Amino acid sequence: MEASTIELIGYSASVMVAISLMMKDIIWLRCLNFTGCTLFVIYGVYISAWPVAGMNAFVACINIYHLIKLYRERSHKAVATA
Repeated sequence: MEASTIELIGYSASVMVAISLMMKDIIWLRCLNFTGCTLFVIYGVYISAWPVAGMNAFVACINIYHLIKLYRERSHKAVATA
């Protein structure tokens, strides 16, 4: 049985989210989870699974928010120590 492109996107999304949850570094966790969520949004929209697309879009936004917050905190620390 041959997997379609959209099925591969769905499986890839699942793998990315699972791998992200194994990360110790919070930045890697957020980046990989964002990638998985984005793939799930694509998958959900394609198969018209709006709860899947909507929830993952929301989680992707949360990941972006926290990545920006972490980036700003690290830049402020770098400036304070210089």
